Amino acid sequence: VQLQASGGGLVQAGGSLRLSCAGSGITFSASAIGWYRQAPGKQRELVAAIGSVTSGGKTNYRDSAKGRFIISRDNAKNTAYLQMNNLTPDDTAVYYCNAANSPFTILKADFDSWGPGTLVTVSS
Repeated sequence: VQLQASGGGLVQAGGSLRLSCAGSGITFSASAIGWYRQAPGKQRELVAAIGSVTSGGKTNYRDSAKGRFIISRDNAKNTAYLQMNNLTPDDTAVYYCNAANSPFTILKADFDSWGPGTLVTVSS
């Protein structure tokens, strides 16, 4: 199983970025996808999640992401996205994605491995 996050970069406060998460080695449409981030000196936290196709693709966001971030998926491309708008310096972090059959695994971030992530830096 490989989930590769990309699309990070340097952006000014108020700007936008779209992150991509490309999956391989999994039945992508049957997997729930989570976007996570880890800021320097802080624990990794779940930012947004989207359910599998069979679960209806329900989305969930942490409070700080609601109204600014949008998670989506294109199962034909085995790719999930995180559109991030109105970014603030507090959004600066390495962003990761991961996949699981169970939404509880997504919630608990109970994974054996993580990809390298993609760095998002928001300047003030």
